Amino acid sequence: MDLTVVAYVVYLLTSVGLTVWVARTLSRNGRVFLADVLHGNEKLAEAVNHLLVVGFYLVNLGFVALYLEDDATITTARGVFEALSQKLGVVLLVIGGMHLANVYALNKFRRRGMQERAPKPPVAPTAQVPPQAYGVPQGPWGAPAAGR
Repeated sequence: MDLTVVAYVVYLLTSVGLTVWVARTLSRNGRVFLADVLHGNEKLAEAVNHLLVVGFYLVNLGFVALYLEDDATITTARGVFEALSQKLGVVLLVIGGMHLANVYALNKFRRRGMQERAPKPPVAPTAQVPPQAYGVPQGPWGAPAAGR
């Protein structure tokens, strides 16, 4: 069997396995975060989590398939390892980039939700107090001092 084909098989098995493992890990551990982002709506959090996992699979497995082809012919065992390390390194960087992009986007949604849930003042302000002039002695609570 040609060593190029061996490299392709090992690359596909490893990169698909990594993609599945990362997707399952992110899905399992991201549920709590999504529930917080979506204000405790568990059903919606589960649906969004599933959609994110499907998108993760589609993008990463599509990239793995497109990145499979290599113009060089591999003739030695060393060449197999070098080709695999290069291809798997790029796949890992793409998976990491996808993860960081998802976390960044979800964190922005979470911050917006936290601002919306922040307590509002019980009474709206009704007047503005003008600043006091310099040189006028002030009594307690900002009133002019007695005798002035």
